Amino acid sequence: MDGSVTRGRVRRLLLPVSAAFAAAALLAGCSGSGSGSGAAHSSPAQANAAAPKQAEAPRRADGNGLQADYERVIKDVLPSVVQIDAANSLGSGIVYDAQGHIVTNAHVVGGANTFKVSTATGGGAIVAKLVAAYPEQDLAVIKLNSVPNGLKPAKFGDSSKVAMGQIVLAMGSPLGLSSSVTQGIVSATGRTVTESSAGGGTGATIGNMVQTSAAINPGNSGGALVNLDSEIIGIPTLAATDPDMGGSAAPGIGFAIPVSMVKTVADQIVRSGKVTDSGRAALGVTGRTVVDSNYQPAGVAIVEVKGGGAADKAGLKAGDVLTRLGDTDISTITSLSEALAADKPGQTVQVTYTRGGSAKTTQVTLGEI
Repeated sequence: MDGSVTRGRVRRLLLPVSAAFAAAALLAGCSGSGSGSGAAHSSPAQANAAAPKQAEAPRRADGNGLQADYERVIKDVLPSVVQIDAANSLGSGIVYDAQGHIVTNAHVVGGANTFKVSTATGGGAIVAKLVAAYPEQDLAVIKLNSVPNGLKPAKFGDSSKVAMGQIVLAMGSPLGLSSSVTQGIVSATGRTVTESSAGGGTGATIGNMVQTSAAINPGNSGGALVNLDSEIIGIPTLAATDPDMGGSAAPGIGFAIPVSMVKTVADQIVRSGKVTDSGRAALGVTGRTVVDSNYQPAGVAIVEVKGGGAADKAGLKAGDVLTRLGDTDISTITSLSEALAADKPGQTVQVTYTRGGSAKTTQVTLGEI
């Protein structure tokens, strides 16, 4: 499917605790590198501030001006990014509001209900409790038991304004190194990515993800992808892996959940304690991948049809083999999930399937997860 990345080629950005400690030990000799303030200061940037007013407009086209932008964004946003200790792993999170709600990935919280959160306000770790997780979109909200003075909610951007080529910064706790920042660009938008369910992954298929070249590593999960207007445009969640490199991370290919979905899910959890309107299309079936005579994936056989669901209303039955949804060929469960991730509840699509060896089509009005 064009624009999609299937499971097996992406990995979660969650860091096992033991790995975090090992990384910290290896880097202990680097002066200040493990806990840097995130803002660098340079005399060229200061000298540039004394330039005439008319020369300040094109600062981002100038090396010193771009550095000043980085410093400003880091100073603005890094205080809103936290580290989350979920007992068996470390991840990151973003301060969502002044009441102490933190948004992060569902795979960061895992099956835990209590967490230790380290904020940029200093002091010891603060206990937080799970409000709700939404594994279908790999998002979750936790809440601090006590809100420290100076806690700074992040500013969230507009997904419709995210475009290829935009400069972005990734902020979080990669390898357990809190308050770390990397830079890159938006490499692509509209990616559909399926996360592995192995090793604690949610198995979620997530649409409209932002692809970025900013370095993101284990521990960045749940952190911030930020534009130069100091706005959160996504939550780093997955990194691509390269089979030719033994399954290790492919440099410069990471994926972030778009801010529009982050706000949609988090707003509902904060308001109602759960997601009440997913905005995700559903066919209303359970199925399994089937193979052809050459043992190649050839479609999705319906195992069960949900009564009253979209497929049931369209006349689909157990035993039917789905081969196409709209303009997308369906060969596996993953490809079906990715196709549905690009659609909306209430949308009518043509489904191609086989029944008793005969190819058939029907119109299906999609339901909601």
